[in-house]
Amino acid sequence: MVSFEMNDRKKIGLGLTAFGVFFSFLGIIFLFDKGLIAMGNILFISGVALTIGLKSTLQFFMKRQNYKGTISFGVGFFFVIIGWPLLGMMLEAYGFVVLFSGFWPTLAVFLQKIPILGWVFQQPFVRSFFDRYRGKRVPV
Repeated sequence: MVSFEMNDRKKIGLGLTAFGVFFSFLGIIFLFDKGLIAMGNILFISGVALTIGLKSTLQFFMKRQNYKGTISFGVGFFFVIIGWPLLGMMLEAYGFVVLFSGFWPTLAVFLQKIPILGWVFQQPFVRSFFDRYRGKRVPV
C-alpha cells in the first residue's frame, strides 16, 4: 500500500493552493478584481506544482484527454491578465471542470463520509447523480 507522506514541500503546496482558491474567491466577491484573480491563479498553479511535483504537474496538464481543459484554463488566465476577468473566469471554470473531472468520484466518496453533510449526499437522488460519474477515468 502506498502511503502519502506529508513533507514540508507538500504542506507549503497545499497552503499555496488554498490561498489561491481564497484569492480567486475574493476576486469574484470584489466584482471580478483582476489583480486578486490573477494572484489566485498563480498561487493555485504553484501550489499544485509543489504538492504533486513539477513532473507530475506537467504530465497532468499535458495528457491528451486534458488538452481541452489546459488550453481553456490558459486562455482564461490570459484574459484575466489583459483585463477581461469575467470572460477569463468563465473559461477558467470550464477548464477547471474538464481538468479535474476525474477527481469528482473521489470527492463524492469523501463528501458522503462527512458526519452531518454526508447524510445529504447519501440520499437516493443525490447518490444516483454521483454514481453516474463514478469510475469514469483516473485523474493522474
